[in-house]
Amino acid sequence: MHPIRPSAGPGRRQILAAGAALPFLAAPRLARAAGGTVTAVLESEVVILDPHVTTAAITRSFGYHVFDTLFAMDGQGRIRPQMLEGHTVSADQLTWDFALRPGLTFHDGAPVTAADCVASLNRWAARDSLGRMLLASLDKLEAVDATRFRMNLKKPFPLMLDVLGKPNAPVPFIMPARVVQAAGEQRIKEIIGSGPFRFRPDQFRPGDRMLLERFSAYSPRAEEPDFLAGGKAVRIEQLLLKTMPDDATGASALTAGEIDYMQYLPFDHLAPLGRNRQVKLIGLGGIHMFQGNFRLNHASGPFADPAVRRVLWKLVDQAQILQAIGIPEQYRLDSCPSFWMCGTPLETAAGGEVARLDIAGARAELARTGYKGEPVVMLEVQGSISQTAGQVLAQNMKQAGFTVDEQVMDWGTVLARRARKEGWSLFPVYSNGVDNVSPLTHFYVANNCADYPGWSCDTGITGLLEQFAAAPDLAARKVLAEKIQAASYALTPSVMWGQFARPAGYRARLKNFVESSFPMFWQVEV
Repeated sequence: MHPIRPSAGPGRRQILAAGAALPFLAAPRLARAAGGTVTAVLESEVVILDPHVTTAAITRSFGYHVFDTLFAMDGQGRIRPQMLEGHTVSADQLTWDFALRPGLTFHDGAPVTAADCVASLNRWAARDSLGRMLLASLDKLEAVDATRFRMNLKKPFPLMLDVLGKPNAPVPFIMPARVVQAAGEQRIKEIIGSGPFRFRPDQFRPGDRMLLERFSAYSPRAEEPDFLAGGKAVRIEQLLLKTMPDDATGASALTAGEIDYMQYLPFDHLAPLGRNRQVKLIGLGGIHMFQGNFRLNHASGPFADPAVRRVLWKLVDQAQILQAIGIPEQYRLDSCPSFWMCGTPLETAAGGEVARLDIAGARAELARTGYKGEPVVMLEVQGSISQTAGQVLAQNMKQAGFTVDEQVMDWGTVLARRARKEGWSLFPVYSNGVDNVSPLTHFYVANNCADYPGWSCDTGITGLLEQFAAAPDLAARKVLAEKIQAASYALTPSVMWGQFARPAGYRARLKNFVESSFPMFWQVEV
């Protein structure tokens, strides 16, 4: 079995806090069938189509439209059955039986079976930190018959539903067993799910467009759609995902009605878009906000030295970065010391006293380390707000005595480069608040001592994460969250560069559009 390594999954009932709910807006009621095409510009191009092999949010968004999950999170943060008709648990909590609901079909026409679920869960769990926690408790996972499978555990695993229903990438999406077997240890070759939309490989034009079409054989649940749960009854015929050269071009296309939705609007376009009666803006707070991070490479280069890593805490001022990006005041927090996001149950300032902009102090501290002027290779995504964040940090680093090599590229190249242990030192990135509200969900803390880009490791944090997962209530989790954060400031797996909202926009012609930080199109009508 795999060692216990908690991971990146969402803030759910047991993980976020005892009984705490996530404030996603309730989805609209089901409406009559319609048709037409929705043209959308998402945060970036979908480069990786295999949803089990990356934590990239854009692949997760793609995955939720093409694949399906056994459980899903609703708008209150509750985990509800999705592909399942139901499940039972033995009195000793060691035997879990799951039954698929009838009528589930893959896009190639084959029925979804228990064997597909077993193959998919085994593949996903080995690649996900919370999945590895499940494997550590698992004795046997097997299909009972065509529609039922069973998990026999060596010890109780109270996070079962939270893990199987987590919306954090990699999500435990279900795919055909034959596709899993054909892929082996590589990425899947066929993009076949059982979700509400079907991927059209013949219409895929990398760098330009991707077409998803309504899967006519999809059998939605009977209940109303509610965030990622409920009945995903598709009301459009096609979802066209367009790639734009930059955000300004996308915003202009939204203004002109050439596209229907843009996930991340440039901040300098918000005012005119807000005056356009044909456009509606989405600007949400709390869990719908984002957290920016500089992810550091602990495996090689200057940041393999913990003393050099810690210098960065004196070189990042969140207000300076957010203002440089141009984020309006109402969409940002100028200072948040909490790895677990501010405005959430686990918010803490523990360890954050080291995070103060002090270039002179950073220069003196760097001089006391073993740093000899080696280049710090920063990977930046061209034209993104994270590139601006990187540029601000690079300037501060140079003033403190670092040699900085800024390398500009697209996000797909960053994903490829970060998978290697050599050749890069850090990259700026930002992620959904739902990915960061807990030590078990924060990508750069939860993947402690895992084979995850950045390769940060503190065995003491591993033990604290295990205690956190077993903690009986919110009060106990808060104490542990503070300890984990203090240790993380010392380890420096990443350095936060700010908490902010990224407003989206859509044309008023779209009906029943759910306002969320996750793009969702199965309920939309035109």
